[in-house]
Amino acid sequence: MSRTAIFVFGSNLAGRHGKGSALCAFRNHDAQYGNGKGLQGKSYAIPTKDATLRTLPLSVIREHVKDFVDFAKSAPELEFVVVAIGCGLAGYSPEEIAPLFTDAPENCLLPPQFKRILHPRKGN
Repeated sequence: MSRTAIFVFGSNLAGRHGKGSALCAFRNHDAQYGNGKGLQGKSYAIPTKDATLRTLPLSVIREHVKDFVDFAKSAPELEFVVVAIGCGLAGYSPEEIAPLFTDAPENCLLPPQFKRILHPRKGN
């Protein structure tokens, strides 16, 4: 049985999906304009910027990632394809963001740059 794929992208709290992975989510995965957080269509928004498009502190992004991880754990029938959120327009490095996904369940497909940091000996 194949799982339904959900595109997980970095967003802003205003839900203005105008650039980067948010624009891809809006155009291709049913992200809802004006909705900056959570499941929407075949996508899931993790805020990395506030409503005025300023980058959120890592401590706040950590809470949004925790909400996502908890949701992913509660939805094993879905497969979450996670992009390197926070590492583009928000300006963080994979070394700063990847550890936030340490508790992600196996139905989360993390990007290669996160896998290399979280599992350095697996040769990802």
